[in-house]
Amino acid sequence: MEVGQYLNNTFPGLVLAPSLYHQWDIGIHFELGSGMYQFKDDGSLNLEMFERVYNQALSIFKELFSNSDEIFLVTNVYRHKSDEVRKKRIKVYDRYIKNKDLKFHLRQESLPYVFDDEDADDYYTSRFSLKCHKQDFKYSLLIKAACNEDFPLKPKLGGSGCGSDYPDVFFINLTKNVIFFIYDDRGCEVIATNKETIYPLYIKYGDLIDEYSREEIDQRFK
Repeated sequence: MEVGQYLNNTFPGLVLAPSLYHQWDIGIHFELGSGMYQFKDDGSLNLEMFERVYNQALSIFKELFSNSDEIFLVTNVYRHKSDEVRKKRIKVYDRYIKNKDLKFHLRQESLPYVFDDEDADDYYTSRFSLKCHKQDFKYSLLIKAACNEDFPLKPKLGGSGCGSDYPDVFFINLTKNVIFFIYDDRGCEVIATNKETIYPLYIKYGDLIDEYSREEIDQRFK
């Protein structure tokens, strides 16, 4: 089963893009690094905050994915149509996949731009997907790279810089029907088809729930 077919069957109507939580009824929005700021008083990066963010995101990932779970590792790369002729190959899989043979099973497809922008017609989404297991890729480094989106920190995704064209990585658990997405150092989203699947996460990491969403999330899990 390909990722598009899986999403249509399991998460009908969902667009695999940031703001998963707002598209699906069963989900949690977590805030990462709460109470800390990205910069120190002297203007330098607060690396202590980033370490906390990495550890929190990694803990949530480990709670959701076991070694036996089948995973779709999906990356959205956002490109201007004028760049299409260059077909620059993304390097996220070169850097983070342990089992190099798996790269031969990498699938790529061109899709409409997932964001509702005025100039959306000028862009498209290049989606890469790979079916694998947790132990097949360097998930701790990949999680750090997702958190580093807006800052000049390494590791990075696909040799990109920072900002709106930075690739988005989605971790899809096919065994448990859960999607985990880190949008940047500020937070992450978890959605599932079954409330009971992520209820332990709601209990264990309740202190990380985004305060603006807490009342709504509490209602969802009552």
